[in-house]
Amino acid sequence: MSVEIIAEIGQNHNGDMAVAKDLIAAAKEAGADVAKFQVFDAHALFPKVGNEWFDYNCKAELSRAQVELLAEECDRLGIEFMASVFDQERLAWVDQIPKVRRHKIASRSIRDMALIDAIIGTGKPVIISLGIWDRVELPDFVSSSQIDYLYCISDYPTALEDLQIQIIDFDRYSGFSDHTIGLTAAKTAIVRGARLIEKHFTLDVDMYGPDHRGSMTPEDLKDLVEFKDEFEKIGKNLASFSE
Repeated sequence: MSVEIIAEIGQNHNGDMAVAKDLIAAAKEAGADVAKFQVFDAHALFPKVGNEWFDYNCKAELSRAQVELLAEECDRLGIEFMASVFDQERLAWVDQIPKVRRHKIASRSIRDMALIDAIIGTGKPVIISLGIWDRVELPDFVSSSQIDYLYCISDYPTALEDLQIQIIDFDRYSGFSDHTIGLTAAKTAIVRGARLIEKHFTLDVDMYGPDHRGSMTPEDLKDLVEFKDEFEKIGKNLASFSE
């Protein structure tokens, strides 16, 4: 079984393109398969009233030129660029980048059928987080594309005791979008059969911003990748033994 690791940079660049490039380089060096960003219109996506992070959200908003710059940097370093997009205009930005081969739908967009239809309509594979999905059955989106669903809890950070990894069927769910602190949950998901692990990624958990505290560092990412590689070796040995 091959496991992909998605380093969710998200907003953790804090609006600084130098930091964003450093995060891409660190993700590549630590062994991540994907460097993922969030591409949004802050004024349309985030509430201003009662949101202590609104100014931060605005600062972390990426322009089209910045999105293209980050995709080029990923291409230069040899790591897949991916993005969660939150409106159809920004979907067009991302979809027109030649090396973009997959799209991501974030948990908060799971009820936005116009956006979902547009993303599925690109014909590219789609990864969908189900953090706020409240039904036992998975969504039934009509698509000729491959859809991978990620088990997720939309609490930041998520407490370990709130997870249900022990009963999640990773034949139905392709993977796990992890908002916990530490690597225990992600490693457990890998052992239970997750083929995709997405986890927030930062250079320093003490940086200013809402997602840094629950993110993995480059050292954490290296640890997770090493665990994944060793677990895959066990799987190959078991497969050889069964033959």
